[in-house]
Amino acid sequence: MEKTIRMTTAQAIVKFLDNQYVSMDGVETKFVEGFFTIFGHGIAVGLGEALDSDPGQLRVMQGRNEQGMCHTAIAFAKQNNRKKIIPCASSVGPGAANMVTACATATVNNIPLLVFPADTFASRQPDPVLQQLEQSNSLATTTNDAFKPVCKYWDRITRPEMIMTALINAMRVLTDSSETGACAIGLCQDVEGESFDYPEYFFQKRVHRITRPVAVEEELKDVVEAIKEAKKPIVIVGGGVRYSEAGETVEKFCEEFKIPFGESQGGKSACISSHPYCLGGIGVTGTYASNIIAKEADLIIAIGSRLSDFTTSSKHLFQNEDVKFVTINCSRFHAYKMDGIKAVGDAKATVEALSEKLREAGYTSSYTTEIKEAKAKWDEEMERLGAIAYTGDDFEPIIQARDPRTIPEFVKLTKGKITQTAALAAIRRGIDADATIITAGGSLPSCMQRMWTTDKRGGYHAEYGYSCMGYEVPATLGVKFAEPENEVYCVVGDSSFQMLHSEIMTIMQEKQKVNILVFDNCGFGCINNLEMNHGIGSIATEFRYTDGKKPAGDLIPVDYAKIAEGYGLKAYTCKTIEELEIALADAKKQDIACLFDLKVIPKTMTDGYESWWNVGIATTSTKESVVKACEGVMEGREEARKY
Repeated sequence: MEKTIRMTTAQAIVKFLDNQYVSMDGVETKFVEGFFTIFGHGIAVGLGEALDSDPGQLRVMQGRNEQGMCHTAIAFAKQNNRKKIIPCASSVGPGAANMVTACATATVNNIPLLVFPADTFASRQPDPVLQQLEQSNSLATTTNDAFKPVCKYWDRITRPEMIMTALINAMRVLTDSSETGACAIGLCQDVEGESFDYPEYFFQKRVHRITRPVAVEEELKDVVEAIKEAKKPIVIVGGGVRYSEAGETVEKFCEEFKIPFGESQGGKSACISSHPYCLGGIGVTGTYASNIIAKEADLIIAIGSRLSDFTTSSKHLFQNEDVKFVTINCSRFHAYKMDGIKAVGDAKATVEALSEKLREAGYTSSYTTEIKEAKAKWDEEMERLGAIAYTGDDFEPIIQARDPRTIPEFVKLTKGKITQTAALAAIRRGIDADATIITAGGSLPSCMQRMWTTDKRGGYHAEYGYSCMGYEVPATLGVKFAEPENEVYCVVGDSSFQMLHSEIMTIMQEKQKVNILVFDNCGFGCINNLEMNHGIGSIATEFRYTDGKKPAGDLIPVDYAKIAEGYGLKAYTCKTIEELEIALADAKKQDIACLFDLKVIPKTMTDGYESWWNVGIATTSTKESVVKACEGVMEGREEARKY
């Protein structure tokens, strides 16, 4: 007769998770770090009891906002190259719903995230229980059904024994390189505390192997033939290169066969920025060097990339009429993108196999001086961007489309004289080479994708797959958990900071030294650019007092340094580049979290560089400026690939 252990469902969850490991290239890693939770009535006396009575080696962390704590967990998993996770637990109803956005963020970015939202009572005896959503068309529908479209695995536990198959299937997805994303397991409140005689072997140590499948021989042959025919190929380095830890392999591949590479947001820092074949970011937020080479390329080799519209410039970037596409991806779904020649396999193993075959064929590209010349031009532009300074009333920013009131009003109100491009250059100069930088939605990822350089693998941490504003501050804590020995910095716009900075309190509680750089330009700067560059007025994208009909009055200044001081952080207000440089140096001496309130002049971000972005625009308008902008969008659509 099999040995059993009598325990509650919640206790079984904790014991099981404490015994999960992953192995990659023979290196074994404990998979589950601990739990992030905000205890509400639906989970405090169930899972809370289990974590209090016997957490094993799992640590318990207290979040402030359910979405925020999940963002911290996502960043932690990403920075650990998906080999560690922090499960997140919430109460029923609003607490659960708060995690839906984070689950979508994890799934879009292929990052493992395990969430346990409390659910209604399986017995239905006390219905409607506190915070219960009721649907008259089905009593089986709860808030947790909202997780289904944003998760890679979903389950609801209505009996204690169900947790066994649910957890094993969650581990299957979480540790699968091609399928990983968010997994949601709803815990009915009464079932959390119900006891069951679990077989002892359910709690044995499990090692989930992250393997390196190589594309099949037929696919390798197809890819090799395509590359052999190409004179001017270009590689796109995607996030899959990072998670496969294939950066050095891709660098050697590009160097041996004289192929330049551009980087997606997810792939940036998988390879070192100083590599002679690195052209920087590619696509809508790409560099001149990447985009000018990509326009002429006759073969696009996408490695580990989802090929989003930003990476491909809405399928407009690749203008060579004979261009072909090769996709190397462990996900068959992503490998089918762009209707190209696919190779389904691990990035590192597949590129190594390709290298061997191309070496036998004696292949090399036909580039002569193009790569060097493109990089030299971009180096000159980087110098110019980093040196842009406010010159007074005659100052002309990079972005011309603007409300004429904005810059004079901003400078008068805030006394800020920092340009965004010069600030990023100063931060790059001022922080250590082994520091990690974090960014997410807004104009900052665009500038960072172009301007940031690092030779630290994984030193650039961007969430741009879902472009989820509010990710930055919680992510800073997740990255710090992953690499406690290094300085961690996030650059966050003022609008994104306002959306979600609640985990500052968790940062203080966990006694973590992180650095938060708030770029205050009084609004949603990049969307204001989008509006005004397409003929629309500045509407609801600047922080202005209302005039009774819309936010069109005076700008609203905010003192972010005071907010930081209220939480107990070391705060700096920076109105000039010199003040920023002094603050960065001083912050290195601090042992508590630091926040920098940068007063950054609007419209001083980067723009353009041979890219185009397809946006939805009114095809009928009374405004001539919109009609003209629409004509430009339609011309771009005609030039772009249809799928």
